[in-house]
Parts: sequence; C-alpha cells; structure tokens
Amino acid sequence: MGTLDGKVAIVSGSGRGIGREIALKLASEGAKVVVNDLDAEPAKQTLAAIEAAGGQAVSCVGSVTEEGFAERFVQTAVDEFGGLDIIINNAGYTWDSVIQKMTDEQWDAILDVHLKAPFRILRAAQPVISAAVKKAKEAGEPVPCRKVVNISSLAGTGGNAGQANYSSGKAGILGLTRTIAKEWGRYNVTVNAVAFGVIKTRLTEAPAGTGGTIDMQGKEIKVGVNPNLLTAMEQMIPLGRSGTPAEAAGAVYLLCLPESDYVSAQTLICGGGFNM
Repeated sequence: MGTLDGKVAIVSGSGRGIGREIALKLASEGAKVVVNDLDAEPAKQTLAAIEAAGGQAVSCVGSVTEEGFAERFVQTAVDEFGGLDIIINNAGYTWDSVIQKMTDEQWDAILDVHLKAPFRILRAAQPVISAAVKKAKEAGEPVPCRKVVNISSLAGTGGNAGQANYSSGKAGILGLTRTIAKEWGRYNVTVNAVAFGVIKTRLTEAPAGTGGTIDMQGKEIKVGVNPNLLTAMEQMIPLGRSGTPAEAAGAVYLLCLPESDYVSAQTLICGGGFNM
C-alpha cells in the first residue's frame, strides 16, 4: 500500500532533474502520474522508469507556456485516470543577466514559464476540482484533501544578483500560492510552495563559461555556475553540500502526504539549512 494510492498527479517539467524525481517518487507511492516535458524523449524515459517500477503514468508533451497547454495537461489527467488530486508546478529554467543587459525577451520568457504557466494550469484545474467537490457533497461522500505544490527558490525569497527575472517569477509564485490557498480552502485543497536552495541539476552542474547550454525552443541558453562560486555557496550551507534532485523531490512529497492535510499557504525551504 502506497501513501498516495488512488491519487492522480500532474507534474510539469518532469522529464529531467527535479521534476523527474518528483514524478518517480509520487508514482512509487501509488499515484498515477501525468508526466510532462518540452521534449518527447525525456518524457518517454520518465514514463518508462515509472512503468518499469510497477507504477502508472502517461505523458503530455509540450511547453507549459503554449496557449492551450494548461487545459490539455489537466484534461489528460481526467481522460486517462478519471480525476485530479495533486498538481506540481515545477517546469522552468534560468536565463540570467544583470538588469542593464537583460532584454524584454529574457524577462518575459522567464516570467511566462515560472509564473504565468502555473497560473494557467491552476486556472484550468479549478473547474475540474470544483465539479468533483460538488459531486462528492451531493452524494454525501467526504471530500478528499487535494494538493498543490508550487516550486519556488531561495532566489524568490531573498533575491539573487543576475536573476531579476527568475527572482521575480519565484517571488511571484509565493503570492500566487498564498492567494490560491485562500480561494481553494473551501474545496479542501492545500496550496503550498517549496523553495529550493542549491540543487545539483543540469542547470548548475555545467561550469559557467565552458559552453554549457540548454536548447529552449530553438534558443541556446547558457547555464551553469562557476565552480569557485558553487564551492563558496556550499560552504555557507550548514549541511556542507548541494542537495540532490531526489532530496528536492522528498520535500515536495512531504506536502503531498495525508499528514500535511492541515498545512496550507506555507513555503518550505529545502536548502540544507541555508536561507538567504
């Protein structure tokens, strides 16, 4: 028996990194998962890993910023698994510059993926959740506690030089979290956020200045952290190291457990004891 048996979850950006680990963790505890990635192959790999471990999952490939994606993402959960219980807004990337060099394109792209996309997904989910709650009440059945976990960052709680766009998006998601917690409490939905510190992913592991890039819909975006800076950052972390994607997923999982059914509108810092 898994702790999430019978639950249906959607996890954006779950083809790689932290999102993949979140999808694997939820599936390992019995949730049926809708996997999403911008590219088909990473989504396929996560799907295969879940199924190989005995879990159930389907994929919904596409950019979370595309018009109509949110509705398609939510509807996939309804069509394939009959409902929606857990929403994890995880998809995102960084596109850094100091403010005098940051373009409108950089600003808009990062705000779109980190703030507008979660807003759209939650907006698309509301009619589904509302209808399910109404149906349960009319049948005299208990309304189960549903979960939303939005992903933020220490850049969103304390700011970070060179990341005006990312920090603003991750700060905005905290406001969205607290607001939807108040709007959806009547549906017995808890809405929380996890703010990550330094987690080892493809966005941090490629040393800055060595040609590390990711392809975002035809744009080559430089990624990576200077090794000396990364070492200095790790020295400020009380646990003395970066976190792993699996550890990051564990923090998200805590807010999906039945034991957290009375925790809402909160931000959980997952930073090894470091908080900017």
